[in-house]
Amino acid sequence: MSTKQTEQAPIAVDEVLSKSEAFVLKYKTTIIGAIAAVVILVVAGILYNNLVAEPAEKEAAEALFPAETLFNAGAFQEALDGDGANLGFIAIADEYSSTKSGNLANAYAGMCLAQLGRYEEAIPYLKAFDGNDQMVAPAVLGALGNCLAQTGDNSGAISKFIDAANEAKNNTISPYYLMQAALMCEQGGNTSKALKLYEQIKAEYPTSLQAVDIDKYINRVK
Repeated sequence: MSTKQTEQAPIAVDEVLSKSEAFVLKYKTTIIGAIAAVVILVVAGILYNNLVAEPAEKEAAEALFPAETLFNAGAFQEALDGDGANLGFIAIADEYSSTKSGNLANAYAGMCLAQLGRYEEAIPYLKAFDGNDQMVAPAVLGALGNCLAQTGDNSGAISKFIDAANEAKNNTISPYYLMQAALMCEQGGNTSKALKLYEQIKAEYPTSLQAVDIDKYINRVK
C-alpha cells in the first residue's frame, strides 16, 4: 500500500458549526432527555449501592457468620436450617440472593447437604454458586463432582473434577482432583482418558503427592 499521503481539503469550520447548531436546535429535547436519562441512571446506581446494596451486603455477611460457625463445628443440620436464633444457609441464600454472602450461602448449603448424605438436594445449591476464587470455586466444583458420582452421574463427576483441577491451578488441589477423575475414568473402562490425566499429573505437577508413584498408574493403563 502506498505511503504517499493525499492532500486533504480544508475543513469548513463555520459550515460544520452551523450544521451542528442546527442539529442541536432541532433535537434539543431529545438530547437533553438522553443526557438526563444517563444522569438518572448514574445517580440511581450510586443511590442503590449506598442505600440498598451495601447495607444488604453487610446484613447478609452478619447473617452468614453464625451459620459458618455452626458449619465449622460440624453442626451441619443447624447450619443448614438455622439454630432458632439465627438463619441457616438455605434461608440466607434465599433472602440475600443478590449479595456475595447469599451466593456463598449456596455453596455452604450444598456442602452441608452433601455431608448429611443428601446428594440430590445438594447438587442445585452447588450449581447455583457463582465464583472464581481459587480456593472456594475448586472446592465447590469438587463437592459437586462427588455428589454427581454418588448419584450415578460418573461422566458429570469426571467433568467437574477436571474443572476443579483447572480452576485451582495449584500443586495441591489440582493433582488431587485430576487423580479422582483419572481413577473414575479407569474404573469406567476409559483407559485412554485415564492415561492422559495421569500423564498430566506427571507433567504439570511432578512434585505433588499424587506424582510420587504416578508411573504405576500410567503403566497400568498403557
